[in-house]
Amino acid sequence: MASKAYCLYCFEILAASLEKREALSLPQVEDLWAKYGASKEAASTEDGSEDEVNDNDEVEMTEDEGEDEEDDADGDDNEGTANADDEPAGRTPSLLHPRDVSRLQNVSPASGSSSSTPSTLSTTSSRAALGDTSKSSSKSSFFSFTRKTQPPAVKKYDEYPLFVTWNTINSRGHKSLRGCIGTFEALELSSGLKSYALTAAFDDTRFSPIPLSTLPSLSCSITLLTNFVPCAQPLDWSLDTHGIRIAFSHNSRRYSATYLPDVALEQGWDKEETIVSLMRKAGWSGRSKDWNKVGDLKVTRYEGLKASAGYKDWKDWRDWVDGREGR
Repeated sequence: MASKAYCLYCFEILAASLEKREALSLPQVEDLWAKYGASKEAASTEDGSEDEVNDNDEVEMTEDEGEDEEDDADGDDNEGTANADDEPAGRTPSLLHPRDVSRLQNVSPASGSSSSTPSTLSTTSSRAALGDTSKSSSKSSFFSFTRKTQPPAVKKYDEYPLFVTWNTINSRGHKSLRGCIGTFEALELSSGLKSYALTAAFDDTRFSPIPLSTLPSLSCSITLLTNFVPCAQPLDWSLDTHGIRIAFSHNSRRYSATYLPDVALEQGWDKEETIVSLMRKAGWSGRSKDWNKVGDLKVTRYEGLKASAGYKDWKDWRDWVDGREGR
């Protein structure tokens, strides 16, 4: 089951990389997120009790006590698109990321390529991100946390194919894609989320690497892929349920691409429009009405377990973590 804590972990990984500090582990994030939720619930219950007392005029509160109440505080056209292509023959895969990196971009296939989009990563930024964090110092509040708190017991996580999506949210609430990369190889969640949080932030070649200044405008979504089923027919899938992955040959070249489950609905496409768009995204340039004449078109449907979180979710939680250890 996808969890909001997974999104906070991706924020933690990205922020730690940009701030040149060590990140909390996924078990630590999950443990502290649960405690944060419990503390907010307890505070809400206490506030409710105080309000009830005030309403009944049973206790006279001082002015300072009465002022202690705490305030309570995902459609871009390109959002969520994903190519799932194999490593081109003869090219050495990146050592930093799983070998089957799925690029999310519209790039026409190069002559002789076995797939529509090369999956070799630009590793400069992510290598620096993964390497620098272990050499640089953390903030004092983080070291305070690690000194005072024993990490949770080692936890074994399930393995899933997964995608990490970064969006920016402007002042009007409009969402724009900022990076989205994933893999169809099943990965252990802790290592998979860590790797693709950075890969999607730094190595999506449609965008420049995400800088620290952009962090406050980000939202993060993670999608765990499950229930893969080959379709008997290209339209044998549901708009409100499935993502699809296609593969086909055209003019002696192989093409493949994928759309996550929410893409078609967000774009307002029907099934045929979705297939045509995905074929074009893979690099096919035929006429729209001829999509079903591609003889070996194979479609695999799958489902996605999705969770999302915004920067404010992460920042409020992280401030609580720092404040908790600073007491």
